Amino acid sequence: MNIALWIIAGLLAVTFLASGAQKLAQPRQKLVASGMGWAEDLTVGAVKGIGALEVLAAVGLILPAAVGIAPILVPLAAVGLVLLMACAFIIHVGRHETHGMVVTLALLALAAFVVWGRFGPHPFTG
Repeated sequence: MNIALWIIAGLLAVTFLASGAQKLAQPRQKLVASGMGWAEDLTVGAVKGIGALEVLAAVGLILPAAVGIAPILVPLAAVGLVLLMACAFIIHVGRHETHGMVVTLALLALAAFVVWGRFGPHPFTG
């Protein structure tokens, strides 16, 4: 189970690092044109803030446990992703974006699994 939690955390970290970096690096209109229609409903600052939160969560899913410093941050980063994905789901529902809803729920479920596993039966013990 520990290996599965590491793999899922790693996949989430790669996904959110790429997604967050894209939101930070590209202008909002380019994001909208690339298929992120929801970005037109938010301010530039909100989109950049979401990108920053995604990058921080990606780092928080791996780095603390990998270096053995404050590994409690791993499930806390996953909690942050659950909350972020819950908000994203609400936005996708409001825009009637079925694909966005499905992807968001899948990411939310994976992050919730990491929360459950790291706060529950397989915490990091220092």
